Amino acid sequence: MKPTLSLPIKTTLIGAIIFSALGFQAKAQEVITLQKAIDLTLERNLTIKQSQFTEAISEEDLKQSKFNQLPNLTAAPQGGFNFGRNIDQSTYQFINQRILQVYGQFSTQVTLFQGGQLRNQIIQNRILVDANKTATAKVKNDLILNVVTTFLQVLTNQDLVKASKQQIEISKLTLDRAQQNYNVGNQTLADLSQAKAQLSTSELDNTNAQNQLESSMLTLKQYMEMNPATEIEVQKPDIGKLSDIKTIYDPQDILKTALNVNPDVLLAEVQQKSYEQAIKVAKGNYYPTVTLVGQAGSNYSNAKNTLDQVISTGTFTPIGFVQNTQQVVVQPGFTQTYKSNPFFTQISNNFNQAVAISLQIPIFNRFSARTSVRKAKIQAQNAEVTSQLARNNLSKVIYQAVWDLRAAEKKFMSTTQTYKANKDAFNITQQRYTVGLVNSLDYNTSLTNLNKSQFDMIEAQYQLIFRSKVIDYYLGNPITL
Repeated sequence: MKPTLSLPIKTTLIGAIIFSALGFQAKAQEVITLQKAIDLTLERNLTIKQSQFTEAISEEDLKQSKFNQLPNLTAAPQGGFNFGRNIDQSTYQFINQRILQVYGQFSTQVTLFQGGQLRNQIIQNRILVDANKTATAKVKNDLILNVVTTFLQVLTNQDLVKASKQQIEISKLTLDRAQQNYNVGNQTLADLSQAKAQLSTSELDNTNAQNQLESSMLTLKQYMEMNPATEIEVQKPDIGKLSDIKTIYDPQDILKTALNVNPDVLLAEVQQKSYEQAIKVAKGNYYPTVTLVGQAGSNYSNAKNTLDQVISTGTFTPIGFVQNTQQVVVQPGFTQTYKSNPFFTQISNNFNQAVAISLQIPIFNRFSARTSVRKAKIQAQNAEVTSQLARNNLSKVIYQAVWDLRAAEKKFMSTTQTYKANKDAFNITQQRYTVGLVNSLDYNTSLTNLNKSQFDMIEAQYQLIFRSKVIDYYLGNPITL
């Protein structure tokens, strides 16, 4: 018979399991502050990593342009067998044999002059490195602003969810009161239906707020390259400390500062310098190229033999007569023996060197040099226009940001006053509704106005905070809450 657990023990175990699970979940939930969200984004975001890779490539291009000033060195070894009829390397007669031949050559060359292209290319690549670093800074700044925007949106939605839940509780109390009054005949079925409709509306508002909160939370996780299933808690700052928000700015003062720190403008200006330098690089094609060339090499052949000794055969062969005496002229017979020529001996004996200066003068290159220069000038002009557009756009967005901040302040003040007025009106309506002096339609209308004004005030409050942070962004100030 299997042992059984008593009911108290079962209850205790189940409770322990539930609390353990809740404790684990609470422990696994990560608290995210605004600064932590920014730090995680800068550390993990893949867009930043892509920009950093581009930056690293440009740095390698700069190093290579410097290395191009150095001499190169190449080795060209070659070996092979020759079969059939070949020239004997010792007697220089045709014979049938298999010959192993090995060739080798080292060559080096250094550019002495190339129209200044090497130096100008180094300068251009150094500018491109600065441009890519600025592009990385731009990506980071844009992401920081996006994170701040999304973080504030999460806080807004959290407050909207909290407010919608409070409205649900009020709607439930109203429905209970309406149900009791209907049961005793003090209210009609229409009044009861109005209360039910108001509760449904509050629940719908809560659902919409929950959906918006989850959507903004997902966007924030995506910026931080975080698993969407990760449970996080966004830490709400003390909004009371943010009540004293500066809203009066001179757009021209902001613009003067922003022109020196804004990454969009800095990137456009650096790119303009790069295209201006590209003109000098292209003009180098008009000039001749002077190159110093050096070569050294040797060769080996197993058919190359060295004369060893000459041996007399003891015979004489007539080769002619003396004209006056008719005396016979003879040639003694002899044979020659050869010995193989060692590998390193041949390499040493056949070693050769050469030094030369090469001059290449462009006479007619089908106008390719002229086309390159003209294209470089057009690109530089386009970059100048792009730079001016960046400054003009910055001026527009700064003026717009200042006006938006002032408008956000006015909206927040207006919505706050509206909320206070609707709250006072609802309290009076609720008191009169309790004693039967106000019908359900007027009561629900007052409650709806209170809900809407509260939501509007919450959104206006965070909108004001966000608009002030936009000004900090253009001033180059750290964005904190």
